[in-house]
Amino acid sequence: MFLDPDKAIEKHRGNLPHWQQGEAWLFVTWRLADSLPASVVKDLLLEKLRWEQSHPKPWNDATRKEHNRLFTLRFEALLDNAHGNCVLRDPDIATIVADGFHHFDGQRYRLDSYVVMPNHVHVLFHPLGDHLAEDILHTWKRFTAREINTALGQSGQLWQHESWDRLIRSYKHFAWVRRYIAKNPAKLPPDTFKLWQYGEGV
Repeated sequence: MFLDPDKAIEKHRGNLPHWQQGEAWLFVTWRLADSLPASVVKDLLLEKLRWEQSHPKPWNDATRKEHNRLFTLRFEALLDNAHGNCVLRDPDIATIVADGFHHFDGQRYRLDSYVVMPNHVHVLFHPLGDHLAEDILHTWKRFTAREINTALGQSGQLWQHESWDRLIRSYKHFAWVRRYIAKNPAKLPPDTFKLWQYGEGV
């Protein structure tokens, strides 16, 4: 259930493109609304757009790795600086997110791995049947936003509207993402609550 370059890809667009190909695995990251200054995100997205315009697809492995280094890993590094209120540091709040992931596991999607960091989350999963990835993400974010805001006695936007997602191309790519998720908690201070799951794979 990996990306098949010979098959059509469903494309849904917000400020970022979101792709789905049937039940292919997806690696998705999303963040709290206050996790990064808006100006930083805007500058990075503009740089990414210019780079992609000057490097049209299809990409070879070297170009793909360069894109990952310049934008995906750089974006992750910015998040790991723990900007914002970082409400997901609270074990009870982080558990709300984990419970949301598990709620429809095996019904609407298959969940493999995830990690809840202080101001963002990563999750590796694939949709089942006719379920759309964008609907799954919307359900996760809507449910957890409502429950977290209630727990904190607050209201308003919790999550950034957009998510970053990648279709998984191969078992090698799948294994790399799983390792990346598993290593994320090591970035946190030793006394920080860590919530993550390492799945059974394909």
